[in-house]
Amino acid sequence: MASFLAARRLLSTAAARRLLPCTSPPPPATAALCWLSTDASPPPPLPAPPLEPAVDPPKKDGASFSAGSGAGGAYRTGQGAASGGRRSGGAGYEEEQQKVLRASLLHVPRMGWSESAMIAGARDVSVSPAIVGAFPRKEAALVEFFMDDCLQQLMDRVDAGEGELLKNLMLTERLSRLVRMRLEMQTPYISKWPQALSIQVSQPANVSTSLKQRAVLVDEIWHAAGDSGSDIDWYVKRTVLGGIYSASEVYMLTDNSPEFHDTWTFVNRRIKDALDLQKSYKEVAYLTETLGAGIGGSIQGVLNKVFQK
Repeated sequence: MASFLAARRLLSTAAARRLLPCTSPPPPATAALCWLSTDASPPPPLPAPPLEPAVDPPKKDGASFSAGSGAGGAYRTGQGAASGGRRSGGAGYEEEQQKVLRASLLHVPRMGWSESAMIAGARDVSVSPAIVGAFPRKEAALVEFFMDDCLQQLMDRVDAGEGELLKNLMLTERLSRLVRMRLEMQTPYISKWPQALSIQVSQPANVSTSLKQRAVLVDEIWHAAGDSGSDIDWYVKRTVLGGIYSASEVYMLTDNSPEFHDTWTFVNRRIKDALDLQKSYKEVAYLTETLGAGIGGSIQGVLNKVFQK
């Protein structure tokens, strides 16, 4: 009797606790069906997926960005960064190049206008000799730097007081003095100057730059001498003086006189002859114009008398 009651109690308990199939989709890596008890609590909700961080689009205006602690905290931009972190030609880099070129001039009398002189100059200012590779036209860059530096020195001397002394001289004397001041800057390099001249005409790019530098030099000399005209004579004056300067430069290479005395005499004579020729040309032109006007007036008078009759 006791066993019958125990079996009946078990059957009633099983009927009260029915097992139902789970109707919600199962989570990954679980069985196809999950069986839950009717009194079981629902599963906790899954966490939301993490949001992706917002990334600004890359700038296209070539703005610079910091390259970190490498290379002394240098800045790289656009193409320079993409090519392996080569430092772009900023103001500081250009200053280093100027320092190297200026120091290289001290080695030109011994080494000439050469890459070796530039490497020695870089070592003098504690700059890596690899910077010489940044000059696309190495020896030409050194010669062009010297030409620009001499022009700046000439202008500085005129502004510093030399210009006041020139005002008391005649035009021919002013021009001769300015040409001599410029040529005297080449005396320390006179033994190597034929090499510089050959470099200036060795490549088309060198020729164009050399012509521009000489044109600017001649123009500055005329301005310092007091010329401010803008007529057709402007071109004639600069062409004539440019020829005199180039001829004097070549003459100086073969001058063995003390302190280039013969060269300065050559400069004085050529400038005086050129201005005298210009003066003679103007006198002839004025005389021709006057005669033409006189003859024209006479013919017009005769014609008027004929037609009046």
